[in-house]
Amino acid sequence: MAFENPYPSARGPLLSAVAGLAGTPEYKSTIDDQLATIARLAAARVGVAAFASITGTRGQAPVTVAVSDELVRAVDDAQHADNAGPCVEALRSGMPVGVPDIDATMRWPGFHEEAPRLGLHASVSVPLHTGRGDPVAALNVYGRDRAAMAPLIAAVCAVQGQRLQGAFPLTDEGGRELVAGYAEALAVRDRIRRAMDVIMRENRCDPDDAYVILCIRAAQDATDLGAAATTFLSPRRT
Repeated sequence: MAFENPYPSARGPLLSAVAGLAGTPEYKSTIDDQLATIARLAAARVGVAAFASITGTRGQAPVTVAVSDELVRAVDDAQHADNAGPCVEALRSGMPVGVPDIDATMRWPGFHEEAPRLGLHASVSVPLHTGRGDPVAALNVYGRDRAAMAPLIAAVCAVQGQRLQGAFPLTDEGGRELVAGYAEALAVRDRIRRAMDVIMRENRCDPDDAYVILCIRAAQDATDLGAAATTFLSPRRT
């Protein structure tokens, strides 16, 4: 599946942060800071966002690794305590999870009870990944207005081919930036995987060795994995 940016004119720091994470090796010490930046930018730039948070893992357990405001930590904690919720599902499945009406969603009891206490009635959880390609976190965007959140939820889910009925076009600039960043992150992941296929064929090696070769090339070129992948895919490469 080819991932295309549905909003090519959308540019800004949130897009750069989400797409940039996708080209970062997972061993980099900057990952937690990058995740915190994504949460902060999402809350600041997405117009319908009341709060944003990041769910990651420590061992096998989901944990909150960043919040735009400490108030929203309780909503994430309720999901982590149940080991179930949109943030947990997005992290595990690698697919975005939209909740257009939290009050009517009974499948996650802790989430259903805790979010409305903060006046939060809709949310979308977006999986985030580093250069290895597996989800390492989920960005959770929480909103107060169901109708206002609906276009964002639909646009995020459409990137991965999930079509929701009855949603209006997304006009919020920050929301477009988030969706564009997510699409570009998936495109970076696809480019890295294709480059690794080339490396495996040329070097007769396994995926782990191919990934190491790609990381070494990125370090040598002082660039990220997405850019390094492009060099392996170039027909003029020597």
